[in-house]
Amino acid sequence: MNLVKSKQRVADHGEVFTPPWMVEAMLDLVMDETERIDARFLEPACGSGNFIVQILRRKLVAVEFKYGKSDFERRHYALYGLMCIYGIELLADNIAECRANVLEVFAEYLQLYERDELYRAATHVLRHNLVHGDALTMRDHNGQAITFAEWGYLGKGKYQRRDFRFDTLTGSSKFSEEGSLFADLGKHEIFVPIKTHPPMTVRELAALHEE
Repeated sequence: MNLVKSKQRVADHGEVFTPPWMVEAMLDLVMDETERIDARFLEPACGSGNFIVQILRRKLVAVEFKYGKSDFERRHYALYGLMCIYGIELLADNIAECRANVLEVFAEYLQLYERDELYRAATHVLRHNLVHGDALTMRDHNGQAITFAEWGYLGKGKYQRRDFRFDTLTGSSKFSEEGSLFADLGKHEIFVPIKTHPPMTVRELAALHEE
């Protein structure tokens, strides 16, 4: 694996990819979390997905262990595991590669084709979860404030989506600092979604991909 694409990209953006052995070693430090289907991860400089792909692989192992005997649950929890992975990447070619690499692992696990509803639903999710933008300015490539979709699995094939602004989520740490005027506020009082969507099925998510 090449750790740099070009010397110019290193000079312009400080782009150096993390080698696989280091990715695995770092994820092992939080092994319990990587093996939880509903644990959420954000990679603020996700590149082509070195960390994100391995996190998904670990989640899918957990899905197979817990739900491998039920195809319905296996497929829906696999999508839920995917929904809990987030990334931000500054460079357009990297974010495109990242989405493709993650989707490839997901599709291979469930033996999906591009025409399958679950494949198209996953593509829609990745369009929202893996953002082309700048984690430092917290704005996307169009200059708009980055928003993330929080996905929840309600069971029986239905998912709940709530949208949050990234700058609000990162700013919450200041509110919770000891001595802060807002230190006694609960998370439910800080994390207010900018939009709550009605529950959606895989078919409905797949239809949104076509829009």
